[in-house]
Amino acid sequence: MIENFKQVARSIFNEYVEAWKKSGKFVVGYPCTYVPEEIIHAAGLLPFRLRGIGISSLSVGDTYFGPVICSFPKCVLELAGNKKYSFLDGTVMSNGCDSMRRLDECWRKADKDIPGIRPGYFHYFGVPHKVTDYSLQWFEEEIQLFIKSIEEHFSISVTDQDLNNSIKLYNQGRRLLKQLDQIKIGEDCRITGEDALALVVANTAMPKETYIPILSGFLDNIETTCKIIPGRKRLMIVGSINDDLDFFKVIEDCGAVIVADSMCFGSRTHHDLVEETTDPVKALAKRYLNHAYCPRMFGYYKERLNFIKQKVVEARVDGVILQNIRFCDLHGSENGIFVRDLEAAGIACLKMEREYGPLVESGRVKMRIDAFLEKI
Repeated sequence: MIENFKQVARSIFNEYVEAWKKSGKFVVGYPCTYVPEEIIHAAGLLPFRLRGIGISSLSVGDTYFGPVICSFPKCVLELAGNKKYSFLDGTVMSNGCDSMRRLDECWRKADKDIPGIRPGYFHYFGVPHKVTDYSLQWFEEEIQLFIKSIEEHFSISVTDQDLNNSIKLYNQGRRLLKQLDQIKIGEDCRITGEDALALVVANTAMPKETYIPILSGFLDNIETTCKIIPGRKRLMIVGSINDDLDFFKVIEDCGAVIVADSMCFGSRTHHDLVEETTDPVKALAKRYLNHAYCPRMFGYYKERLNFIKQKVVEARVDGVILQNIRFCDLHGSENGIFVRDLEAAGIACLKMEREYGPLVESGRVKMRIDAFLEKI
């Protein structure tokens, strides 16, 4: 079962997306955890999180972005430029960070030079950077515009009941992933960080109606199917986006096991639920805007620091790796402050810059992890 999830996590176009497309249904990509997937699902569409794995060059990405910028959106644009995202019927862009905001502009420009690489539905979804009464109201209006744009383009209607059904389904999936987190932090760890990451990545690339029963069955039988992993240093990974299983494998092959994280392909995606007993648009706006564990949100540094400290205690973490993609201003800046405050609290830390996905320098990473494990 794990191998099946790994196949999904290591690919862009997978068997579940293929089956969805063959049934005549549409797929809509999204780049960031601040885009409410429930809206896409409620419209009868498949939400598919954009990733940049599997590239061998950045000829398209470098043309439109330039060199001094995060490599993640460049990799996404590279795949789009090479028509690897031709299965998408739509894409939602957002301002998760400035680099991701520029992906909207660069994709539109690249489509003029390489016609057909932009899906027919291409919507920009703005997200405020702080939580106030007026920003929450503005975000609700943005969600309403998002719903209206989907209805108009795909000639469908999204009702409150549709939204409520999707919210309940997505909350069910989040509860299962929270259960996975509890298994990871247990004293008798039964799943590697690499395998756990595969489960989380697959969650963003499969229909929930298929994914949830498979994950539930795996978690129900984990004590009989997965052996205890003994005698390894217990690590927590914090920082920039990572959906690369090999990055986790390099770390764990050094003699560690990743038992906790604070990443957007990780615990940050499912830490909080959407209210199920109130107006669905208000509930979605409240949950997604109060999703404060990403440094894009102003004024929540103490909450993010405390989240890491709490995980360190709960998971009996021996050391924290604070990694960021090169030129990631948000995580790069905040990781430096985390190191100061975590080390002051007696928590061993390693701060590391890297490139995204297949550009990871495995030899350099291994050398630094080996040294860090000797230190702790």
